[in-house]
Amino acid sequence: MSYARTAALTILALAAFAGNSLLCRAALIRTQIDAASFTTVRLMSGALVLWLLVALRRRDDAGRGNWLSALALFAYAASFSFAYLRLPAASGALILFGAVQATMIAWGLRSGERLRLLQLAGLLLACAGLVGLLLPGLSAPPLESSLLMLGAGMAWGVYSLRGKGAGDPLKVTSGNFLHAVPIALALSVLCWRDAIPDPMGVWYAFLSGALTSGLGYAIWYTALPHLASTSAAAVQLSVPVLAALGAVAFLGEPLDLRLLAASGAIIGGIALVILKPQKA
Repeated sequence: MSYARTAALTILALAAFAGNSLLCRAALIRTQIDAASFTTVRLMSGALVLWLLVALRRRDDAGRGNWLSALALFAYAASFSFAYLRLPAASGALILFGAVQATMIAWGLRSGERLRLLQLAGLLLACAGLVGLLLPGLSAPPLESSLLMLGAGMAWGVYSLRGKGAGDPLKVTSGNFLHAVPIALALSVLCWRDAIPDPMGVWYAFLSGALTSGLGYAIWYTALPHLASTSAAAVQLSVPVLAALGAVAFLGEPLDLRLLAASGAIIGGIALVILKPQKA
């Protein structure tokens, strides 16, 4: 694959990941759809698109979903939706991204990896940025919603870790989405009294599942084999930034000093941890 095509696919995938936050937040503040219905429609449309992509590809690569990974996927999607009932898109994307990376870094440490001094400083800087963002104050995001988003990030981190070495990424992701659909339907049944299937909200949820989730993951997995590990980790640092810019441009959210400072600390700190120095 040419460099230009790899770069274009990477940019599209990152924009899709940021778009998930924008679509979810827009649906929950501009329409009447409830969080449970948004989650269910998102997972169903994502499962449909991924299944179609796998069927059209007609390859015999090994890989299938499983219930534990599907449960982690559902926990991410549901917590994500309920958190965005009150959480601004920019803050939510930053908390989500920080939690995902923190979960994967923590697992690496538990597995015997060791941090260099600079990496340790980066980890402490990222933690300080997250604490600073969540401390009480006029511009602090709602604590309950922030904790839900932290849980969503941890669930996505677990899901990502379980996916390593599980087989063809697109086929595994499709299987996990299909497994997660009945769990989401069960949630909708439990929350049926609050269900509001607003047509525009359903459309937002469909776009979130079909485009920014299903097609987004497919595009990312197409570009990923052509990216170095450090490059793949580095470019993902742009997702919260893209979400913040999109929130300001399309949702009218303010970009205050507290969020900017926390973003710099969290993203910069994680960059120090995950980016390895180049050998001479």
